[in-house]
Amino acid sequence: MESSAEFKKLLSACQEAKDRAYCPYSNFRVGCALITERGEMFTGCNVENASYGLTICAERTVITKAVSEGHRKFKAIAVGTDIPDSFAGPCGACRQFILEFGECEIFFVKPDLTYMKFPFEQLLPMGFGPKTLDTNQNS
Repeated sequence: MESSAEFKKLLSACQEAKDRAYCPYSNFRVGCALITERGEMFTGCNVENASYGLTICAERTVITKAVSEGHRKFKAIAVGTDIPDSFAGPCGACRQFILEFGECEIFFVKPDLTYMKFPFEQLLPMGFGPKTLDTNQNS
């Protein structure tokens, strides 16, 4: 996947999505893009709120958009920020949200489009997700 045109578009799309971020309180722009199992791409950005608890991260925005259009399986998710010197990953709530929809490739992307591929199994060690519930129901 990493050598494909689709992958290059994914990296660019997550960075471009930052331009639409609404973050007047933190000024921390985040963009996210995902490719569904069927090859469709969705983008999202963070949307802050004066009542900080109501803020929604870019990762949850993009997943919600994809799910609301009928998608449940994703090939890849890319998260981009403005941090030039290091990679930034999803917050804990977003890691839980990503876990809900199963394994996919995850990339953290710098503004210059350099990236780090992050192992899905390290996203949320011992995370509570659908597989946990399936295991308990089959006992």
